[in-house]
Amino acid sequence: MTRMLVAMWAMSFAAGAWSFELSSVNVLQGRRLDRAQVYRGYGCNGDNLSPALSWHHAPAGTRSFAVTVFDPDAPTGRGWWHWVLYDVPASIDSLPEGAGVQAALPAGAKQGRNDFGEHAYGGACPPVGNGTHRYVFTVYALKVGQLGVKEDATPAGINAVLHANSLGSARITAIYSR
Repeated sequence: MTRMLVAMWAMSFAAGAWSFELSSVNVLQGRRLDRAQVYRGYGCNGDNLSPALSWHHAPAGTRSFAVTVFDPDAPTGRGWWHWVLYDVPASIDSLPEGAGVQAALPAGAKQGRNDFGEHAYGGACPPVGNGTHRYVFTVYALKVGQLGVKEDATPAGINAVLHANSLGSARITAIYSR
């Protein structure tokens, strides 16, 4: 029996059972976002802090990471980009709460413009009475050290480059309404 368990463990490990994962003490799968991660502005009165995030078991060959936050339920017909962070060095495996401001970023990391028009984290702020929105926090393991996108690139444009260079991704989906 022991040999069988060891063999099963070895096969699952070889098959990638230790998959890329994202975790957070601030953002929990399927749970409501706290005031700390809610935007300040547009009628919202949150703290607008990016959550603490950590990731584990990145794919082999990872040269950098990117983090995005996207609301697919925004009534825009194309969703809403809350955060686009990229060129995070491969040596980094976590971000502290509040890292979504330029001064707190890891060396070399860059922020794309979000749909609030800012190069920063922009928290949840769905329209009043528009139902529950999903906020998808995604970390991408990338095969390139730098994306090479222009500073004024759109969030959707950066996302396309992320997908083209992704070795894998991990996500947490939280919710918020008002």
